[in-house]
Amino acid sequence: METGKEIKIAVLIPCCNEENTIRKVILDFKQQLPDARIVVFDNNSSDRTRQIAIEQGAILVPEPRQGKGFVVETMFNSVESDIYVMVDGDDTYPAQAVHQLIQPLLNQQADMVVGSRLADYTDASFRNLHVFGNKLVCFFINKIMGSRLKDIMSGYRAFNRQIINIIPVVSSGFEIETELTIQTLYYQRKITEVEIPYRHRPQGSESKLHTFKDGSKILWKLFSLFRSLRPLAFFGNIGLFFLLAGLMVGILPIRDYLVNPNHYVEHVPSAILAASLILLSWLFVFLGLLLHAINQRFRELHSVLTRNMMRF
Repeated sequence: METGKEIKIAVLIPCCNEENTIRKVILDFKQQLPDARIVVFDNNSSDRTRQIAIEQGAILVPEPRQGKGFVVETMFNSVESDIYVMVDGDDTYPAQAVHQLIQPLLNQQADMVVGSRLADYTDASFRNLHVFGNKLVCFFINKIMGSRLKDIMSGYRAFNRQIINIIPVVSSGFEIETELTIQTLYYQRKITEVEIPYRHRPQGSESKLHTFKDGSKILWKLFSLFRSLRPLAFFGNIGLFFLLAGLMVGILPIRDYLVNPNHYVEHVPSAILAASLILLSWLFVFLGLLLHAINQRFRELHSVLTRNMMRF
């Protein structure tokens, strides 16, 4: 942030049918950040969410495409600010913690700050399997990206302008948090986590997250991003699997060649299969190397375009 420059902060609230909580969320953030713009992104609410948001002085932006990922895309495309705070409209995140989220951004110590919920929550805060699923996805991302994150799916985040400008958003649903995290790590931007309390939903407020349906989408997104962003590791591991399988299948033909007179190979089908598997392994490794080189060139191009865009 430039010294002496007035820092503009925008609070972005995605919501769908949150008439029981949206008023309190808006008022709480107005109290904590009186100079910030409060923007409510309504995703086809059928209750009074829109009217209440307008009554409380928030800017209302409708998003007709159903899905949180579409809402986040519209957020990034429609709001101009220095710091962006994204928070769900269900009143499960404390507005008081917003200062912890934005301080590392103000100090230029991070590009994205995530409110980590897994250190302080009640039994009613999460549905069954949600904590396990979160930790499972977190484990895979940490292994793939070399990070040490604790909460991948938190909806309470703060970003600087650079993240908004460089991170692509292509998810449509609740897998958006996973994509934001992986893309930020892929472009080698700094993510910091701060521990926050996570409250259970107030009575009358219902979660839109479906455990198995959305959980499978999140896992598929993780798989797709791993394949796209780490092609050498992805296809290289597949190649290694086929190489080991080929060597195991080839044990008998190799033994025949070494032991039998005139190097006669009795297990011809095994020899053919082993050779095919080993050839296939090298094809996967070559594909991984090729895609890795293409990715590297795209990252270089992306870096140059982003740098030039930020100058204007």
